[in-house]
Amino acid sequence: MTKIAVLGAGSWGTALANTAAENGHDVRLWTHNLNQVEEINQQHTNSKYLPHATLVDTLVATNDMFLAIENVEIVLSVVPTKAVREVAKKLATALEEQAHTVILAHATKGLEQGSYKRISEMIAEEVPEAYRSALVVISGPSHAEDVIKHDLTAVSIGSSDELAAKLLQKALSNETFRAYTNHDLLGSELFAALKNIVAIASGALIGLGYGVNAQAALLTRSLVEMRDLGAAMGAKPETLYELAGIGDLIVTGMSPNSRNYRAGLGLGKGKSLQQVTEEMGMVIEGVNTTKAVYDFSKMYHVDMPITSAVYQVLYENKPLRTAVADLMARPLKSED
Repeated sequence: MTKIAVLGAGSWGTALANTAAENGHDVRLWTHNLNQVEEINQQHTNSKYLPHATLVDTLVATNDMFLAIENVEIVLSVVPTKAVREVAKKLATALEEQAHTVILAHATKGLEQGSYKRISEMIAEEVPEAYRSALVVISGPSHAEDVIKHDLTAVSIGSSDELAAKLLQKALSNETFRAYTNHDLLGSELFAALKNIVAIASGALIGLGYGVNAQAALLTRSLVEMRDLGAAMGAKPETLYELAGIGDLIVTGMSPNSRNYRAGLGLGKGKSLQQVTEEMGMVIEGVNTTKAVYDFSKMYHVDMPITSAVYQVLYENKPLRTAVADLMARPLKSED
């Protein structure tokens, strides 16, 4: 039995915590929301984020960070990008009080607004190295809504520390949830963020009335943009063609369970970004990521026309149909 603290009781954090608890591990799920703590502990549900799902009764929630991490081996952060630093600071304080060192993992897909840093970079800046033996990321095609229903799921666990990755792999894997490991932390995080941009574009195409031909072309050409930026930034090329890359791209770019896809769908149907954001009620990571990656494309001199088109729609109010028309009218070229 492994002792695990999961920070963040949104849909994905809850689903991962529930999976580990079902596997027989000692899991504490931290959330700042006391009402959510009481619902999880007393009713074994998290109705706001995973309606109709019943959680295993051995999963314990708490709003006390000190209690959440006491004597745990793994801390898994699953909070939105904008909350990563705040929660990491609370974690660092609790770890320091306990003089405790943990494997520090995360399952957040985004880049920090302003600094454009990856999640592991943010965490490393807030949690001193003395209190973390390894940094690990969980990525791959995995919607919480399907995981909680025990749909077959495979994810990738990336870290330069193979033993740490394997410990988390073993803790999460079962007959319906299979984890693989890789050594590319940078690529796993980068591609996990990039696919959110594609999901917005994919949803927008469907919202405009286009079909699977358009989606397939978008995903394929987006893969080229991801490959080129990844190469420029130092990601391992093979990661793109594995679960953390193309796997995550497919599921996020084509599933209504993706909030980024749903955001694009709303835009395609004529809603404003503000309307879409308010109706969603959850963080749309791809919006901030689009600006970061647009700037990356300029910084690294990588041609990313799809990313540029999404940026123009979100930040320059370019009409969607005009953006699509301009993409289709670009100078003809070879795939070679």
